[in-house]
Amino acid sequence: MSSAKNVSVYADQILEMIAFRLHDQEFCVKTTTIREIRGWAPSTPIPNSPPEVIGVMNLRGTVIPIIDLAYKLGMPSVEANERSAIVVAELHDMVVGMLVDRVSDILTVNGNEIQPVPEVSTSFDRGSSEGIITGENGMICFLNLARMFAKKDINDIAA
Repeated sequence: MSSAKNVSVYADQILEMIAFRLHDQEFCVKTTTIREIRGWAPSTPIPNSPPEVIGVMNLRGTVIPIIDLAYKLGMPSVEANERSAIVVAELHDMVVGMLVDRVSDILTVNGNEIQPVPEVSTSFDRGSSEGIITGENGMICFLNLARMFAKKDINDIAA
């Protein structure tokens, strides 16, 4: 199984993660992919953009796309409010912002604690997830942003 193989890559490593919420679910990503976290600010819509692209915003002189991460993950779109955040990541040499409900924590995780995502069905794509982290407050889905946003997808968003 590819997921179990991917999870074993982190065995005996200590990972720093940023945890955030989308609706009532918790997700996390490695801090090495994150450039900064910003409060919500309205973005400028772009006509005919992919459905997950909310718009663009000016980040210190650079225009970056803002992605509705919930929609990208197949969930209902996030309704931005004063607690929402933009998680700014660098993926495939491009900077993107991802709208989340709120950033909840900075985590230090032992790689041995990451469990594989169970197979739901043969058509289920586990490619966007590195695994599941269980904790006293529930489970956290560990996302792989580089796989979620393939280089072609990033180029399409930028186009």
